[in-house]
Amino acid sequence: MKILIVNKFLYPNGGSETYIFEIGKQLQKMGHQVQYFGMEHEGRVVGNRLECYTSDMDFHANGWKRLLYPFRILYSGEAGRKLERVLEDFAPDAVHVNNFNFQLTPSILYAVRRYGNRTGKKVRLVYTAHDYQLVCPNHLLMVPATKERCRRCLDGPVLNCVRHNCIHGSKLRSILGSAEGALYRGLHAYRMLDAVICPSRFMQDKLETHPDLRGRTVVMHNFADAPEEAAVVKEDYVLYFGRFCEEKGTGTLLRVCRSLPEIPFVFAGTGPMEDEVNAVPNIENRGFLSGKALWDTVRKARFSVFPSEWYENCPFSVMETQLCGTPVLASDLGGTPELLEDGVTGILFSGGSESELREKLAALWAERDRLKRLTENCRNVSFSTVEQYCEKLVKEIYRDAS
Repeated sequence: MKILIVNKFLYPNGGSETYIFEIGKQLQKMGHQVQYFGMEHEGRVVGNRLECYTSDMDFHANGWKRLLYPFRILYSGEAGRKLERVLEDFAPDAVHVNNFNFQLTPSILYAVRRYGNRTGKKVRLVYTAHDYQLVCPNHLLMVPATKERCRRCLDGPVLNCVRHNCIHGSKLRSILGSAEGALYRGLHAYRMLDAVICPSRFMQDKLETHPDLRGRTVVMHNFADAPEEAAVVKEDYVLYFGRFCEEKGTGTLLRVCRSLPEIPFVFAGTGPMEDEVNAVPNIENRGFLSGKALWDTVRKARFSVFPSEWYENCPFSVMETQLCGTPVLASDLGGTPELLEDGVTGILFSGGSESELREKLAALWAERDRLKRLTENCRNVSFSTVEQYCEKLVKEIYRDAS
């Protein structure tokens, strides 16, 4: 089978890129042909035979090209034309779309359907949702200025995004985001999708508020492969790893860390709140870690904290931490509760509650017998491997591809 994977970024940038690179490698191991389409970038690591990509769009850059961005984020003629060239050359059986809004735009969906109509080839069009973009213009289900978790655009018009300046606190960007959402709702563009993969039941529930997505969704929790086992001795620290930013709960966690000076913390990551992290005396910031250095840090921790305050869908870090034999103290928001058994392989707390996080963190640190039981239980945790995940993709999601 020939599979074209589409994502706006074709370089390591976040969880969606981890996802597309891993399934692409596995599908190739299974004997399928895989190519990629997205934006050109100096860090691009995957591609297509034609070396055909859209031009890079950097919303933070200066220059005359930015003047065209308001038009290009609604409909990218360039993305549609270039994708059709790749489709003609590769002739895929399935197109697997990931993050595409703003940089690529739904023009790519129309391009796939034009190609199919012109050639008479039935092309399976699959979308994996990595966030709530199709139902929420700022993709977070949160009002950033107030950190209020929100579903106004699910239950009402997307103009709510403008009222609350939901996109980067900018009225203009919020207007453009709302216009994009309203335009494609009105055109029923997402009816072109044959299947929508939701990494959590929580996400499925939210996406199915969109009438054009109902009946097209399927829940497939993300894959997580356990790293090679290594005998380690637990060390005395609590771990946070990931991005340092408000929506990840970093601010709340920092206040808790300051209030518990007797507990040593290790942070591993980067982000806009790095200076605040470095200012807390009982935090050792090890910076961005990957590979063996990261896995060793996760394994040696007494437990990790996942304090996210937005509706995470299926965070890799929560799964991988348990596979490393380390319990997780996690926010109960979004799809996270689907990934651990409360009181068995980890502990849940009310997302955004500083008092509850402090109370449960301090108790878990003090109750070493309980912590030992949670750690032992993590040895029995398992999630779908990338091999199992891709087998299901081929058998059930790409099944109607010709």
